[in-house]
Amino acid sequence: MSAPRSLPWPLVALFTAGYLASYLLPTTVGRLDAGLPLSATQAGAIGSALLLSSATAGFLLASRVDRTGARTLARLGLTLAAAGYGGAALTGSVPGVVAGAVIGGLGSGTVNAVAVSGIAGRPDPHRITTLGLLCVSALAGALYLTIPRLGPGHGLPLAAIALTALAVWPLTGRLPARTAPARATDAAGGRLPHPRAGLLLACAMPLWSLGQNSLWGVSGRIGLVQAHLTEVTVGAVFAVALGAGLLGVVGAGVAGPRLGRALPIGLGTALIAVCVWVSASATGLRSFAAGEIAWNLLYPVVLSYVIGLAASLDPRGRWAVLVGAASSLGTAAGPLTGSLLAARAGFPVMGEVLAAVLVAVAVPMTAVALRTRRRPLPAVEVVEVTLQPAAAPSPAGYGTADAGVRTAATAAPAGRGAYEAAGPNVYASTSAR
Repeated sequence: MSAPRSLPWPLVALFTAGYLASYLLPTTVGRLDAGLPLSATQAGAIGSALLLSSATAGFLLASRVDRTGARTLARLGLTLAAAGYGGAALTGSVPGVVAGAVIGGLGSGTVNAVAVSGIAGRPDPHRITTLGLLCVSALAGALYLTIPRLGPGHGLPLAAIALTALAVWPLTGRLPARTAPARATDAAGGRLPHPRAGLLLACAMPLWSLGQNSLWGVSGRIGLVQAHLTEVTVGAVFAVALGAGLLGVVGAGVAGPRLGRALPIGLGTALIAVCVWVSASATGLRSFAAGEIAWNLLYPVVLSYVIGLAASLDPRGRWAVLVGAASSLGTAAGPLTGSLLAARAGFPVMGEVLAAVLVAVAVPMTAVALRTRRRPLPAVEVVEVTLQPAAAPSPAGYGTADAGVRTAATAAPAGRGAYEAAGPNVYASTSAR
Protein backbone atom coordinates (compact mmCIF):
# COMPACT_ATOMS: atom_id res chain seq x y z
CA MET A 1 0.00 0.00 0.00
CA SER A 2 1.13 3.53 -0.68
CA ALA A 3 -0.48 5.14 2.39
CA PRO A 4 2.57 4.95 4.65
CA ARG A 5 4.69 6.63 1.97
CA SER A 6 2.22 9.48 1.74
CA LEU A 7 2.52 10.29 5.42
CA PRO A 8 4.53 13.44 6.21
CA TRP A 9 7.24 11.70 8.22
CA PRO A 10 9.25 14.92 8.76
CA LEU A 11 6.26 16.40 10.59
CA VAL A 12 5.86 13.24 12.67
CA ALA A 13 9.56 13.35 13.56
CA LEU A 14 9.34 17.03 14.51
CA PHE A 15 6.26 16.31 16.62
CA THR A 16 8.20 13.60 18.44
CA ALA A 17 11.27 15.76 19.04
CA GLY A 18 9.18 18.72 20.19
CA TYR A 19 7.04 16.81 22.69
CA LEU A 20 9.78 14.56 24.09
CA ALA A 21 10.93 17.08 26.71
CA SER A 22 7.49 17.24 28.35
CA TYR A 23 7.15 13.45 28.27
CA LEU A 24 10.50 13.05 30.05
CA LEU A 25 9.84 15.85 32.52
CA PRO A 26 9.28 13.60 35.59
CA THR A 27 12.62 11.82 35.21
CA THR A 28 14.36 15.06 34.22
CA VAL A 29 13.16 16.86 37.34
CA GLY A 30 13.87 13.86 39.53
CA ARG A 31 17.44 13.61 38.32
CA LEU A 32 18.01 17.33 38.71
CA ASP A 33 16.92 16.97 42.32
CA ALA A 34 19.17 13.94 42.91
CA GLY A 35 22.21 14.97 40.87
CA LEU A 36 22.53 18.67 41.68
CA PRO A 37 22.45 20.70 44.89
CA LEU A 38 18.78 21.50 44.42
CA SER A 39 15.66 20.95 46.48
CA ALA A 40 12.64 19.21 44.99
CA THR A 41 10.91 22.57 44.63
CA GLN A 42 13.90 24.13 42.87
CA ALA A 43 14.21 21.19 40.48
CA GLY A 44 10.50 21.46 39.72
CA ALA A 45 10.93 25.17 39.08
CA ILE A 46 13.55 24.40 36.42
CA GLY A 47 11.12 22.00 34.78
CA SER A 48 8.43 24.67 34.87
CA ALA A 49 10.84 27.19 33.33
CA LEU A 50 11.51 24.74 30.50
CA LEU A 51 7.81 24.34 29.75
CA LEU A 52 7.10 28.05 30.08
CA SER A 53 9.89 28.74 27.61
CA SER A 54 8.37 26.23 25.22
CA ALA A 55 4.94 27.82 25.58
CA THR A 56 6.41 31.27 24.95
CA ALA A 57 7.90 30.10 21.66
CA GLY A 58 4.53 28.71 20.65
CA PHE A 59 2.73 31.98 21.34
CA LEU A 60 5.34 34.02 19.48
CA LEU A 61 5.42 31.78 16.40
CA ALA A 62 1.74 30.90 16.05
CA SER A 63 1.23 33.22 13.06
CA ARG A 64 4.79 33.30 11.72
CA VAL A 65 5.52 29.74 10.62
CA ASP A 66 4.15 30.23 7.11
CA ARG A 67 5.88 33.60 6.74
CA THR A 68 9.35 32.48 7.82
CA GLY A 69 9.19 28.99 6.37
CA ALA A 70 8.88 25.57 8.00
CA ARG A 71 12.39 24.45 7.07
CA THR A 72 14.10 27.51 8.52
CA LEU A 73 12.17 27.48 11.79
CA ALA A 74 12.51 23.72 12.22
CA ARG A 75 16.28 23.92 11.88
CA LEU A 76 16.41 26.86 14.26
CA GLY A 77 14.32 24.99 16.82
CA LEU A 78 16.34 21.80 16.55
CA THR A 79 19.55 23.78 16.91
CA LEU A 80 18.29 25.50 20.06
CA ALA A 81 17.08 22.18 21.47
CA ALA A 82 20.35 20.37 20.80
CA ALA A 83 22.48 23.22 22.11
CA GLY A 84 20.31 23.98 25.15
CA TYR A 85 19.62 20.47 26.39
CA GLY A 86 23.09 19.31 25.39
CA GLY A 87 24.74 22.16 27.26
CA ALA A 88 22.60 21.52 30.34
CA ALA A 89 23.54 17.84 30.23
CA LEU A 90 27.27 18.56 30.10
CA THR A 91 27.49 21.16 32.87
CA GLY A 92 27.23 20.72 36.60
CA SER A 93 26.60 24.41 37.21
CA VAL A 94 23.07 25.18 38.31
CA PRO A 95 22.92 28.51 36.40
CA GLY A 96 24.20 26.68 33.32
CA VAL A 97 21.52 24.01 33.67
CA VAL A 98 18.83 26.65 34.06
CA ALA A 99 20.02 28.54 30.98
CA GLY A 100 20.26 25.32 28.96
CA ALA A 101 16.76 24.25 29.98
CA VAL A 102 15.30 27.62 28.97
CA ILE A 103 17.12 27.61 25.61
CA GLY A 104 16.13 24.01 25.00
CA GLY A 105 12.53 24.85 25.87
CA LEU A 106 12.54 27.60 23.26
CA GLY A 107 13.78 25.03 20.76
CA SER A 108 11.10 22.50 21.70
CA GLY A 109 8.39 25.14 21.39
CA THR A 110 9.69 26.23 17.99
CA VAL A 111 9.77 22.65 16.71
CA ASN A 112 6.27 22.06 18.07
CA ALA A 113 4.99 25.16 16.28
CA VAL A 114 6.34 23.94 12.95
CA ALA A 115 5.03 20.42 13.44
CA VAL A 116 1.53 21.41 14.57
CA SER A 117 1.18 24.07 11.86
CA GLY A 118 2.15 21.56 9.20
CA ILE A 119 -0.16 18.88 10.56
CA ALA A 120 -3.08 21.31 10.65
CA GLY A 121 -2.65 21.99 6.95
CA ARG A 122 -2.83 18.31 6.03
CA PRO A 123 -6.08 16.64 4.95
CA ASP A 124 -5.81 14.05 7.78
CA PRO A 125 -4.56 15.89 10.88
CA HIS A 126 -6.03 13.40 13.35
CA ARG A 127 -4.24 10.48 11.74
CA ILE A 128 -0.89 12.26 11.75
CA THR A 129 -1.37 13.48 15.31
CA THR A 130 -2.05 9.99 16.61
CA LEU A 131 1.01 8.71 14.79
CA GLY A 132 3.11 11.47 16.36
CA LEU A 133 1.74 10.66 19.82
CA LEU A 134 2.48 6.99 19.24
CA CYS A 135 6.08 7.75 18.27
CA VAL A 136 6.79 10.07 21.18
CA SER A 137 5.11 7.69 23.65
CA ALA A 138 7.13 4.75 22.36
CA LEU A 139 10.38 6.71 22.44
CA ALA A 140 9.70 8.04 25.93
CA GLY A 141 8.83 4.55 27.14
CA ALA A 142 12.07 3.15 25.76
CA LEU A 143 14.02 5.95 27.43
CA TYR A 144 12.26 5.38 30.75
CA LEU A 145 13.43 1.78 30.61
CA THR A 146 16.94 2.59 29.34
CA ILE A 147 18.02 5.67 31.31
CA PRO A 148 18.01 4.00 34.77
CA ARG A 149 20.35 1.30 33.43
CA LEU A 150 22.90 3.85 32.23
CA GLY A 151 23.68 5.14 35.70
CA PRO A 152 22.95 8.24 37.78
CA GLY A 153 23.38 11.83 36.79
CA HIS A 154 21.17 14.71 35.76
CA GLY A 155 22.45 14.80 32.18
CA LEU A 156 21.10 11.55 30.73
CA PRO A 157 17.48 12.59 30.01
CA LEU A 158 18.64 15.99 28.78
CA ALA A 159 21.22 14.37 26.51
CA ALA A 160 18.53 12.03 25.13
CA ILE A 161 16.38 15.01 24.11
CA ALA A 162 19.37 16.74 22.51
CA LEU A 163 20.35 13.63 20.55
CA THR A 164 16.78 13.21 19.33
CA ALA A 165 16.86 16.77 17.97
CA LEU A 166 20.09 16.01 16.13
CA ALA A 167 18.65 12.78 14.72
CA VAL A 168 15.63 14.62 13.31
CA TRP A 169 17.73 17.34 11.65
CA PRO A 170 18.33 15.48 8.33
CA LEU A 171 14.59 15.21 7.74
CA THR A 172 14.19 18.99 7.66
CA GLY A 173 15.47 19.02 4.08
CA ARG A 174 12.11 17.61 3.02
CA LEU A 175 10.20 20.52 4.54
CA PRO A 176 9.11 23.42 2.33
CA ALA A 177 11.05 26.65 2.49
CA ARG A 178 7.69 28.40 2.84
CA THR A 179 4.43 26.81 3.96
CA ALA A 180 2.23 29.36 2.16
CA PRO A 181 2.68 31.80 -0.71
CA ALA A 182 3.38 35.34 0.36
CA ARG A 183 0.25 36.65 -1.32
CA ALA A 184 -1.94 34.15 0.50
CA THR A 185 -0.37 35.14 3.78
CA ASP A 186 -0.89 38.81 3.09
CA ALA A 187 -4.48 38.23 2.01
CA ALA A 188 -5.24 36.58 5.32
CA GLY A 189 -4.50 39.89 6.99
CA GLY A 190 -3.26 38.17 10.12
CA ARG A 191 -6.82 37.47 11.24
CA LEU A 192 -7.62 34.21 12.97
CA PRO A 193 -10.76 32.41 11.76
CA HIS A 194 -13.39 31.34 14.30
CA PRO A 195 -12.02 33.69 17.01
CA ARG A 196 -14.66 32.88 19.63
CA ALA A 197 -14.30 29.12 19.36
CA GLY A 198 -10.52 29.30 19.20
CA LEU A 199 -10.24 31.66 22.15
CA LEU A 200 -12.59 29.52 24.23
CA LEU A 201 -10.57 26.41 23.48
CA ALA A 202 -7.27 28.19 24.19
CA CYS A 203 -8.60 29.42 27.55
CA ALA A 204 -9.85 25.96 28.49
CA MET A 205 -6.65 24.10 27.68
CA PRO A 206 -4.49 25.43 30.55
CA LEU A 207 -7.08 24.18 33.03
CA TRP A 208 -7.38 20.86 31.17
CA SER A 209 -3.63 20.31 31.37
CA LEU A 210 -3.39 21.70 34.90
CA GLY A 211 -5.96 19.27 36.25
CA GLN A 212 -4.05 16.26 34.97
CA ASN A 213 -0.45 17.32 35.49
CA SER A 214 -1.21 18.38 39.06
CA LEU A 215 -1.97 14.72 39.74
CA TRP A 216 1.02 13.50 37.72
CA GLY A 217 3.34 15.65 39.79
CA VAL A 218 2.33 13.92 43.04
CA SER A 219 1.33 10.47 41.80
CA GLY A 220 4.53 8.92 43.10
CA ARG A 221 3.92 10.32 46.57
CA ILE A 222 0.33 9.08 46.52
CA GLY A 223 1.51 5.56 45.78
CA LEU A 224 4.23 5.62 48.43
CA VAL A 225 2.55 7.54 51.25
CA GLN A 226 -1.19 6.98 50.92
CA ALA A 227 -1.40 3.63 49.10
CA HIS A 228 1.55 2.24 51.11
CA LEU A 229 3.30 0.76 48.07
CA THR A 230 6.99 0.22 47.55
CA GLU A 231 8.98 2.24 45.05
CA VAL A 232 9.38 -0.84 42.86
CA THR A 233 5.61 -1.41 42.80
CA VAL A 234 4.90 2.23 41.99
CA GLY A 235 7.41 2.08 39.16
CA ALA A 236 5.77 -1.05 37.79
CA VAL A 237 2.36 0.64 37.84
CA PHE A 238 3.75 3.60 35.91
CA ALA A 239 5.34 1.27 33.35
CA VAL A 240 2.03 -0.51 32.76
CA ALA A 241 0.26 2.85 32.57
CA LEU A 242 2.68 4.01 29.88
CA GLY A 243 1.94 0.85 27.92
CA ALA A 244 -1.76 1.60 28.26
CA GLY A 245 -1.04 5.04 26.81
CA LEU A 246 0.39 3.40 23.71
CA LEU A 247 -2.78 1.33 23.36
CA GLY A 248 -4.82 4.50 23.73
CA VAL A 249 -2.93 6.17 20.90
CA VAL A 250 -3.43 3.13 18.66
CA GLY A 251 -7.13 3.08 19.51
CA ALA A 252 -7.48 6.76 18.69
CA GLY A 253 -5.83 6.15 15.33
CA VAL A 254 -8.16 3.26 14.55
CA ALA A 255 -11.28 5.19 15.56
CA GLY A 256 -10.20 8.26 13.61
CA PRO A 257 -12.90 10.84 12.89
CA ARG A 258 -15.73 8.30 12.94
CA LEU A 259 -16.63 9.22 16.51
CA GLY A 260 -16.64 12.92 15.77
CA ARG A 261 -14.88 15.17 18.25
CA ALA A 262 -17.50 16.13 20.82
CA LEU A 263 -17.95 12.62 22.21
CA PRO A 264 -14.24 11.75 22.66
CA ILE A 265 -13.42 15.17 24.11
CA GLY A 266 -16.44 15.61 26.38
CA LEU A 267 -16.94 12.07 27.62
CA GLY A 268 -13.21 11.36 27.61
CA THR A 269 -12.46 14.37 29.81
CA ALA A 270 -15.24 13.39 32.21
CA LEU A 271 -13.81 9.87 32.48
CA ILE A 272 -10.34 11.33 33.06
CA ALA A 273 -11.81 13.33 35.94
CA VAL A 274 -13.06 10.08 37.47
CA CYS A 275 -9.60 8.53 37.07
CA VAL A 276 -7.99 11.54 38.77
CA TRP A 277 -10.36 11.18 41.72
CA VAL A 278 -9.77 7.43 41.98
CA SER A 279 -5.98 7.82 41.89
CA ALA A 280 -5.93 10.63 44.44
CA SER A 281 -8.19 8.66 46.80
CA ALA A 282 -6.31 5.36 46.41
CA THR A 283 -5.41 3.52 49.60
CA GLY A 284 -4.12 0.32 48.00
CA LEU A 285 -2.63 -1.22 44.89
CA ARG A 286 -5.91 -1.95 43.10
CA SER A 287 -7.38 1.53 43.25
CA PHE A 288 -4.04 3.23 42.60
CA ALA A 289 -3.25 1.03 39.58
CA ALA A 290 -6.80 1.30 38.21
CA GLY A 291 -6.78 5.08 38.33
CA GLU A 292 -3.29 5.56 36.88
CA ILE A 293 -3.64 2.99 34.09
CA ALA A 294 -7.10 4.11 32.99
CA TRP A 295 -6.01 7.73 33.06
CA ASN A 296 -2.96 7.09 30.89
CA LEU A 297 -5.13 5.09 28.51
CA LEU A 298 -7.58 7.95 28.01
CA TYR A 299 -5.27 10.97 28.04
CA PRO A 300 -3.61 10.53 24.61
CA VAL A 301 -6.96 9.65 23.04
CA VAL A 302 -8.57 12.90 24.16
CA LEU A 303 -5.42 14.90 23.40
CA SER A 304 -5.35 13.69 19.80
CA TYR A 305 -8.94 14.84 19.26
CA VAL A 306 -8.24 18.20 20.95
CA ILE A 307 -5.31 18.81 18.60
CA GLY A 308 -7.50 17.84 15.66
CA LEU A 309 -10.19 20.21 16.88
CA ALA A 310 -7.72 23.09 17.09
CA ALA A 311 -6.41 22.23 13.63
CA SER A 312 -9.94 22.37 12.20
CA LEU A 313 -10.32 26.00 13.30
CA ASP A 314 -7.52 27.24 11.04
CA PRO A 315 -5.87 25.32 8.18
CA ARG A 316 -2.73 27.42 8.68
CA GLY A 317 -2.34 25.88 12.12
CA ARG A 318 -2.28 29.07 14.16
CA TRP A 319 -5.00 28.00 16.57
CA ALA A 320 -3.36 24.58 16.91
CA VAL A 321 -0.07 26.23 17.92
CA LEU A 322 -1.79 28.63 20.33
CA VAL A 323 -3.81 25.85 21.95
CA GLY A 324 -0.69 23.74 22.32
CA ALA A 325 1.18 26.63 23.91
CA ALA A 326 -1.73 27.27 26.27
CA SER A 327 -1.67 23.61 27.24
CA SER A 328 2.03 23.95 28.09
CA LEU A 329 1.17 26.70 30.56
CA GLY A 330 -1.10 24.35 32.46
CA THR A 331 1.48 21.58 32.28
CA ALA A 332 4.14 23.87 33.72
CA ALA A 333 1.96 24.93 36.65
CA GLY A 334 0.67 21.43 37.35
CA PRO A 335 3.34 19.99 39.69
CA LEU A 336 3.40 23.10 41.88
CA THR A 337 -0.40 23.24 42.05
CA GLY A 338 -0.66 19.58 42.96
CA SER A 339 1.96 19.90 45.67
CA LEU A 340 0.26 22.92 47.22
CA LEU A 341 -3.20 21.32 47.18
CA ALA A 342 -1.89 18.06 48.62
CA ALA A 343 0.05 19.81 51.37
CA ARG A 344 -2.85 22.00 52.46
CA ALA A 345 -5.89 19.78 51.90
CA GLY A 346 -4.61 16.22 51.46
CA PHE A 347 -4.57 13.95 48.45
CA PRO A 348 -8.31 13.00 48.41
CA VAL A 349 -9.46 16.64 48.52
CA MET A 350 -6.90 17.51 45.89
CA GLY A 351 -8.39 14.82 43.66
CA GLU A 352 -11.91 16.13 44.19
CA VAL A 353 -10.86 19.67 43.28
CA LEU A 354 -8.98 18.57 40.17
CA ALA A 355 -11.83 16.31 39.06
CA ALA A 356 -14.30 19.19 39.43
CA VAL A 357 -12.05 21.44 37.34
CA LEU A 358 -11.86 18.82 34.58
CA VAL A 359 -15.62 18.26 34.52
CA ALA A 360 -16.21 22.02 34.35
CA VAL A 361 -13.71 22.55 31.55
CA ALA A 362 -15.18 19.68 29.54
CA VAL A 363 -18.31 21.76 28.92
CA PRO A 364 -16.78 24.59 26.83
CA MET A 365 -14.45 22.17 25.03
CA THR A 366 -17.42 20.02 24.02
CA ALA A 367 -19.34 23.11 22.94
CA VAL A 368 -16.49 24.12 20.63
CA ALA A 369 -16.39 20.61 19.18
CA LEU A 370 -20.14 20.63 18.52
CA ARG A 371 -20.01 24.07 16.94
CA THR A 372 -17.14 23.04 14.68
CA ARG A 373 -19.06 19.96 13.58
CA ARG A 374 -22.01 22.09 12.53
CA ARG A 375 -19.85 24.71 10.84
CA PRO A 376 -16.93 23.19 8.94
CA LEU A 377 -14.23 25.24 7.35
CA PRO A 378 -15.54 27.27 4.42
CA ALA A 379 -15.05 25.84 0.98
CA VAL A 380 -14.99 27.75 -2.27
CA GLU A 381 -17.12 26.43 -5.08
CA VAL A 382 -15.08 25.27 -8.04
CA VAL A 383 -16.80 25.14 -11.41
CA GLU A 384 -15.28 22.85 -14.00
CA VAL A 385 -16.23 24.17 -17.46
CA THR A 386 -15.71 21.92 -20.46
CA LEU A 387 -15.68 23.69 -23.85
CA GLN A 388 -17.11 21.51 -26.57
CA PRO A 389 -18.70 22.38 -29.93
CA ALA A 390 -22.39 23.24 -29.62
CA ALA A 391 -22.36 22.49 -25.90
CA ALA A 392 -23.01 24.80 -23.00
CA PRO A 393 -20.71 24.87 -20.00
CA SER A 394 -21.91 22.74 -17.08
CA PRO A 395 -20.76 22.47 -13.47
CA ALA A 396 -18.80 19.31 -12.70
CA GLY A 397 -18.47 19.47 -8.95
CA TYR A 398 -17.21 21.28 -5.99
CA GLY A 399 -13.83 21.67 -4.36
CA THR A 400 -11.60 24.29 -2.81
CA ALA A 401 -8.92 26.57 -4.07
CA ASP A 402 -6.49 28.85 -2.34
CA ALA A 403 -6.84 31.78 -4.71
CA GLY A 404 -10.51 31.66 -5.62
CA VAL A 405 -12.50 30.03 -8.42
CA ARG A 406 -10.58 28.12 -11.03
CA THR A 407 -12.00 27.48 -14.50
CA ALA A 408 -10.77 24.60 -16.63
CA ALA A 409 -10.91 25.21 -20.39
CA THR A 410 -10.07 21.70 -21.47
CA ALA A 411 -11.93 18.45 -21.94
CA ALA A 412 -9.42 16.54 -19.79
CA PRO A 413 -10.11 16.11 -16.04
CA ALA A 414 -8.76 18.95 -13.97
CA GLY A 415 -7.06 16.66 -11.46
CA ARG A 416 -7.84 14.90 -8.27
CA GLY A 417 -9.72 17.83 -6.73
CA ALA A 418 -10.38 16.10 -3.45
CA TYR A 419 -10.04 18.02 -0.27
CA GLU A 420 -10.59 17.33 3.39
CA ALA A 421 -11.02 20.51 5.38
CA ALA A 422 -8.90 19.39 8.34
CA GLY A 423 -12.21 18.90 10.06
CA PRO A 424 -15.08 16.46 10.42
CA ASN A 425 -14.66 14.51 7.19
CA VAL A 426 -15.75 17.23 4.82
CA TYR A 427 -14.94 16.09 1.31
CA ALA A 428 -15.53 17.78 -2.02
CA SER A 429 -14.35 16.20 -5.21
CA THR A 430 -14.45 16.88 -8.89
CA SER A 431 -13.58 13.31 -9.79
CA ALA A 432 -14.87 9.94 -8.73
CA ARG A 433 -12.72 7.77 -6.47
